[in-house]
This record gives sequence, C-alpha cells and structure tokens, in this order.
Amino acid sequence: MLSLYTSIMDSRVNPLRHLPPSQAFQLMVVLSMMWTAIFCASASAWLWYGELLIGHVLFAAGIIVTSLVFRAHQPRMAEGYRAHPKSDGTARYDDVWGG
Repeated sequence: MLSLYTSIMDSRVNPLRHLPPSQAFQLMVVLSMMWTAIFCASASAWLWYGELLIGHVLFAAGIIVTSLVFRAHQPRMAEGYRAHPKSDGTARYDDVWGG
C-alpha cells in the first residue's frame, strides 16, 4: 500500500516528475480538487442507492482521468530501427555491423 501511495503522491516518483515543478504542482492540485469533489459527492449520497451508484461511477471516472494525465506525461522509450518496418514490408533484422 505504501508503494502505491508513493507512486502517486511522491513528486520524485510519479509520471509528472519530468515536467517543470510548477506544472506538476498545478496538475496535482487539479487532480486533488477532482478527487475531493468525488469523495464529497460520494460521502453525501451514501443513504440513497442511485446516488451511491453515481459516486462509484465518479470514482471510476476519477481513476481514468488520473491515469490518463499520468500516462500523457510519462516519458516514451526510444525505439530502435528494428521496431519500425520498412515501407516495402521487409523485416529489419539484418546485421547492423555488416558481418
């Protein structure tokens, strides 16, 4: 549980670490306001089933938005020349050193 918390809340570990500190802070503030609204709406509707269902949908939507924000700011791994096929359809598994 601690590693899950750290992966989201620690600015040195989460996917927003590659952004400038001010932008990462702004995104985390927006996400925290979204989560606060979701939990407040869910907590206030615990007596009614329909509203409770809406709270669960809001919770799921919050997870989706958070993961999309983190995924959009995650660095991409550099792909080598073998990851992309040639335009004529031939494979690129030849020897790079010409041996």
